[in-house]
Amino acid sequence: MTRKVTKAVFPVAGMGTRFLPATKSIPKEIMTLVDQPLIQYAIDEARAAGITDFIFVTSRGKSALEDYFDGAPLLEQTLKEKGKTKLLKALHKTDMPSGAISYVRQREALGLGHAVWCARRLIGDEPFAVLLPDDVIDSETPCLEQMVDAYEHTGGCMVAAMEVPHEKISSYGVLDVADDSGATVSVKGMVEKPRAENAPSNLAVIGRYILSPAVLDSLNDMKMGAGGEIQLTDAIAAQINTAEGVHGHRFNGQRFDCGSKAGFLQATVAFGLAREELCDEFRAFLHEYLAIRSAAE
Repeated sequence: MTRKVTKAVFPVAGMGTRFLPATKSIPKEIMTLVDQPLIQYAIDEARAAGITDFIFVTSRGKSALEDYFDGAPLLEQTLKEKGKTKLLKALHKTDMPSGAISYVRQREALGLGHAVWCARRLIGDEPFAVLLPDDVIDSETPCLEQMVDAYEHTGGCMVAAMEVPHEKISSYGVLDVADDSGATVSVKGMVEKPRAENAPSNLAVIGRYILSPAVLDSLNDMKMGAGGEIQLTDAIAAQINTAEGVHGHRFNGQRFDCGSKAGFLQATVAFGLAREELCDEFRAFLHEYLAIRSAAE
């Protein structure tokens, strides 16, 4: 019987340089997609999957993240007095019980594997999830919840996987599949950012993981990988030949890379159109705007 996954690590120590100058003063994870920051989408997904302990790996300049999940008594009182119950309900989504969130510092930018390793004392000897807030996934059943359901049958390590175009494969960790029998695949190898001609498949790893604590033992070696960083992919790959092994899970849903400007804009359009109170006006604007641009060309 697999152990229940109740802890999740959120690596949020990056400087967000692709979004400068906005990220000069605010963490990238606080940037809003419609009216929620990126981190809120990740937290909501984790909660839906049964996560109760949230571990943030941060760095200098990330205090706004801590403030976001803190209480706001004056704001709440103002909303109550003005009868703004809908806004008050939305505000309560940011509430976290005392002690539910822990923060650890990554003092050096040594890669994703190192960021996860920094949380090792809080993880202990339990299986744990890792969520990268840059990857926002629009799905009927939250991606991590899908993975937790699949993990109950496999144990070991599991990564979220999606098929990507051949020309983009070098931007991802890629799976070498041993047995492809449906949504969940058995993995016999993992390669971090291979050249397209050397990639074992087009099945790429994206920012959702369920990991065995044995991964932390591999990270203890501090072995540098692709890009001169300590790669989480390498530590997961070390578990392939263990009894429970490594699996990839093709999730149902659409992933948006909100770590890039284009991906962030695409997500904004998709999530804006999905909002009942915004969709009609927003869709009309897009049609009119595109028609004007097309006529001008």
